[in-house]
Amino acid sequence: MAEKTAILLLAHGTPDSLDEIPAYLANITGGRPMPDHVIEEIRHRYSLIEPSPLTRITMEQGRLLSKELGMPVYVGMRNWKPYIADVVAQMKADGITRIAAICLAPQNSRTSVGLYRKALYAAAGDLTVEFTAGWAEHPLLAQAFAERLAAVLAPFEAEAGHRIPENRIPVVFTAHSVPLRTVQATSEDGASPDPYADEAKATARLTAEAAGLAPEQWTFAFQSQGMSGGPWIGPTVEETLDALHQQGAKGVVIAPIGFLCDHVEILYDIDIAFKEHAAKLGIELRRPVSLNESATLTVALADVARAALTALDARKNEATSA
Repeated sequence: MAEKTAILLLAHGTPDSLDEIPAYLANITGGRPMPDHVIEEIRHRYSLIEPSPLTRITMEQGRLLSKELGMPVYVGMRNWKPYIADVVAQMKADGITRIAAICLAPQNSRTSVGLYRKALYAAAGDLTVEFTAGWAEHPLLAQAFAERLAAVLAPFEAEAGHRIPENRIPVVFTAHSVPLRTVQATSEDGASPDPYADEAKATARLTAEAAGLAPEQWTFAFQSQGMSGGPWIGPTVEETLDALHQQGAKGVVIAPIGFLCDHVEILYDIDIAFKEHAAKLGIELRRPVSLNESATLTVALADVARAALTALDARKNEATSA
């Protein structure tokens, strides 16, 4: 039987309606119950941005990548429909025998990429899979973020009259926070430190360099810390805004580099909550347009996909020559 290869994009997923939020959150926590007040708070946040565009945009990213590569691209979600297992079943039905999988969370973490990988391999069975664990330092990813950043930062600085380097508007790069236990080695299980925090900061550094920012112009913070459970990594965006206020900042750009499309952590956390916090401090907050259908992002994903396809071919050649 001839081999048939396809790309599989893996993403977080989002509920289609407010009524689905409890089931969606149960998927995220692996069935562990969440306090009622947390569920209601998340329901409230989604109500302010409903409907969440994450699934629609991710599907479009897959379509654009398929057009760029000239081959089939599937999209599977870990926490909501279309579930990874269902999409892999469809791939099998379509005759796919080899999968080049790319997680749309570029920074590798046990709590995100690791779980996507586990779900994929549980469903794949005898399919041949090449899994890209992380691509946080891909230059085209940084370029895509830098393009979006420049489009908001340059006019913001011009409007504010901040035209000299030492007086530029500060930029805060952000990525989703994770539980502190995730990034620490533990003596109980002997786990190595999670690479997520370092990879997120690496993406920020490369984006800053691509955008031509001076080292003193930008900083990094973790956003969207969980509302229940133990401590999460920081500093938080709120703490960072407070510090910038103490330094006299009147404007700030928050540039999320851990997310590839609009969803609740951007449309609520940044556009509503962080803007309100900044306004109370007398700071005007702006953010770049999310990557979404960015042409540069499509080219970056295509490059990552081609590397995975090359690895699949190498494995095939090794098996043939063995």
